Amino acid sequence: MNIKILWQSMIYHKGILYFLLLCNLLGTLYGYIWYSSQLSVTDLQFKAFVPDSPTASLFLCIVILAYILGKQIPIVEALAFVSLIKYGVWAVIMNIIMFIQYDEITITGCMLILSHGVMAMEAFIFYPRFNISITPFIIAMIWVFHNDIIDYVFMQYPYYDFIASHIEGVAYLAFWLSVIPLTLYLNLTRFKKDKIFDH
Repeated sequence: MNIKILWQSMIYHKGILYFLLLCNLLGTLYGYIWYSSQLSVTDLQFKAFVPDSPTASLFLCIVILAYILGKQIPIVEALAFVSLIKYGVWAVIMNIIMFIQYDEITITGCMLILSHGVMAMEAFIFYPRFNISITPFIIAMIWVFHNDIIDYVFMQYPYYDFIASHIEGVAYLAFWLSVIPLTLYLNLTRFKKDKIFDH
């Protein structure tokens, strides 16, 4: 089995889609539990914007469920693509920096790097099925930049001492991790399914 056939199976085969949906649902639930202590002290108007990574994986769960049902939701596809890359890569970078900062590699940190790295990869894996258009792009752009404002202007970022002590640098990184996936969303269309899988 070559990589194209494997890739095609991952995003079109219903059995595999059910498996990926289950895995992502479990990860999403774990993510919301992870944020539960912060959410318990977060003002109501900010609650939806605090658990960034589990919300990104929730978007993907909705996308996969739609595919299983034979439907597409382009706005949620755009939200999933952009946020999976943004928060997946963000978490990988933050945990690697913390390993270096504290001179310690932890099991939890390695788990977070692996799980969030997979999140970012899934954005690219499912991209060939996405219906790319401007309206979903604009909505995804508003979502991620609004999220940045909530995180770094209203200070609702994840509770880590490292982030608090490097807030300007982390906010700058977050800005570019919003720009990059938005750019990719519009510019990877040349690799869409009609060219990858010859559909």
